[in-house]
Amino acid sequence: MDVKDFALRVAQLRMKKGVSARDMSLSMGQNPGYITNIESGHSKPSIQGLFYICEYFNITPGEFFDLDSKNPVKLDSLISDIKKLDEKQLDAISLLIKAITKSNSGH
Repeated sequence: MDVKDFALRVAQLRMKKGVSARDMSLSMGQNPGYITNIESGHSKPSIQGLFYICEYFNITPGEFFDLDSKNPVKLDSLISDIKKLDEKQLDAISLLIKAITKSNSGH
């Protein structure tokens, strides 16, 4: 992941959460332009800053860097729920997911 991808990921997750860059910056205890500077590529967070960003989004660093996951918070919640299912329920969910992804790939 390069600086541009990092910046885009922060913006993607921030917009998904529905907050402004300024509000996110202030919520993290940073100056009002902190997130704007990261998203524009003018600055990079420290390792600790990355951890604060992940904490703000309630995700792990691994989830942050997983660019295939558009909504890691929802995905984590779904995985948690799926772990509670029995074999038969897992089979049903698996069929449903395959049907949905198959129909989405045709569009």
